[in-house]
Amino acid sequence: QLQLVESGGGLVQSGGSLKLSCATSGFTLDYYTIGWFRQAPGKGREGISCIHFKSGASYYTDSVKGRFTISRDNTKKTVYLQMSNLKPDDTAVYYCAADERRSRCLKTLANDGAKGEATTPSSDMDYWGKGTLVTVSS
Repeated sequence: QLQLVESGGGLVQSGGSLKLSCATSGFTLDYYTIGWFRQAPGKGREGISCIHFKSGASYYTDSVKGRFTISRDNTKKTVYLQMSNLKPDDTAVYYCAADERRSRCLKTLANDGAKGEATTPSSDMDYWGKGTLVTVSS
């Protein structure tokens, strides 16, 4: 059974840091891209970062570049999102997701001013975790 389980969310003050984890099971991870997404109250889902597990190639949406770092641990089959200099606008439920098609993750990222694409059920990432809440207080 393919599973993704997020952890590490919580309450943090503006300017603080958190590290999220996405523990995977059932995947042959070399074939997958893992993405972090978030959804704030009353807003649509936003792509944050993607990592191609085998190569380690990583990508970020514009709003988190220089503040967030995605990484993976092959032994633990876990993907991390280190978040620094957090802002109240980062408050959201954070999800990790997996798909064999890297493009499905990359197209959701805003890049050099171009908005990320919204997904449809047919173009969405195949596997999702249940999310972890991050709250940043001002």
